[in-house]
Amino acid sequence: MKGGKSKSEMKSAKLNVKSKAGKKSGKAAKDPNKPKRPASAFFVFMEDFREQYKKEHPKNKSVAAVGKAGGDKWKSLSETEKAPYVAKAEKRKAEYEKNMKAYNKRQAEGPKDEDVESEKSVSEVNDDEDDEEGSEDQEDDDE
Repeated sequence: MKGGKSKSEMKSAKLNVKSKAGKKSGKAAKDPNKPKRPASAFFVFMEDFREQYKKEHPKNKSVAAVGKAGGDKWKSLSETEKAPYVAKAEKRKAEYEKNMKAYNKRQAEGPKDEDVESEKSVSEVNDDEDDEEGSEDQEDDDE
């Protein structure tokens, strides 16, 4: 017991390692048709700021430097200077909400067709696997 850990602690540590290795992430797959969330006012500002910064500092390749300079500039802006960016962000948010309603409506109606297609592809994949397994058996018999 030189290490200071008992055998039971070591066993539980080994079990934890095994259980972590076999896990997959709990997130569901993303739907590529789902609308992207709109940019906040700051990110709308950064779109314009990046272009200006690149013109003023053409040799700068650091993303961090651009982000830091943009953050400092955003903090120094007054509410009236931020207003156009806030307005653009609100416009994008309204458009996003409209697109999400349409997307959710399609999702409520559409999954029936997608499920049928996915079941077909699963059965086709299983048939292919069965064929491959059968061919392996035939090769073993030839030897």
